[in-house]
Amino acid sequence: MLTRIAALLLCASAAAWAQSTGAVHQIAAFQVALDRQLFSPGCIDDHLGTQTRAALRSWQVANELKVTGTFDDATAEKLKLDVPALIEYQATTNDFARLGRAPDSWRERAAQDSMPYETMLELLAEKFHATQRFIRALNPQIPWETLNSPTNVVVPNIVTDIEPPKAQEIRINLAQKWLTVYDREGKLCAFFPCSIGRDKMKRPVGGLQVVALAPDPNYTFDPKVFPESPEAQTITSKLIVPPGPNNPVGTLWLSIGRAPGSEEPPLTGYGIHGTPKPEDIGKTESHGCFRLANWNANRLLKMVTVGTPVIVEEQ
Repeated sequence: MLTRIAALLLCASAAAWAQSTGAVHQIAAFQVALDRQLFSPGCIDDHLGTQTRAALRSWQVANELKVTGTFDDATAEKLKLDVPALIEYQATTNDFARLGRAPDSWRERAAQDSMPYETMLELLAEKFHATQRFIRALNPQIPWETLNSPTNVVVPNIVTDIEPPKAQEIRINLAQKWLTVYDREGKLCAFFPCSIGRDKMKRPVGGLQVVALAPDPNYTFDPKVFPESPEAQTITSKLIVPPGPNNPVGTLWLSIGRAPGSEEPPLTGYGIHGTPKPEDIGKTESHGCFRLANWNANRLLKMVTVGTPVIVEEQ
């Protein structure tokens, strides 16, 4: 069922477009189309929320359409799926082998070999860029709490073999909480919602650049950075948390530094990274960096190199 706001914003031609894709969930089909073109609506959830509308506005800019933030006639004509919006995926024994414990305790985390997915629902939601609630809604017959064997699951069809373009620059908007990417011709080519560091002193504006790339990083826990944590107050030395999707920085760390020739002091421990909680992106603050859903962080990795400019803007 469409939400009331979605029903108001979808025009007749848009509804016809969604039905032509074979999708039962019209807004989800719309979100899949945006996501496949690198304009991320955040987690696909079948709701026309703030992040979906922001992704749509950016997509309209990139495609030289009137920026309405709604799924109007011109948008429905140009934003088309040539594949079904939903597909069936088999959760296999290999998927189940990727599950394990991801404890909350910093000491327990540091004692593990990895920080894996904890449930099949979590794995599938991240793999297919969706909320866990939406995956449940698409598959009401599946006993998620006891699922332990291969099964077929209906999921958003976000997988594409289109390679992301190389970036000329990244722009991060602090007020709007989004990251945009421009290609080698200077054209807007990607939009990703992000979370922003709460400490304004740790999020300098202006011209920066990517200085290092670290896929599947570990994480150095410094108890001094987490004064609000009762456990951190009892830890006297740094700990190393192993890699994995539930690592505090997710599946990617892009280190950011000053641009060449800058007279400002150097930056340390500052970057763009993933997250174990993609549904919180844009809704919560980080400890000082820019946080993306793991799937968007991984797509960004394919677009950048060491030296790619990063422009951080207040507005």
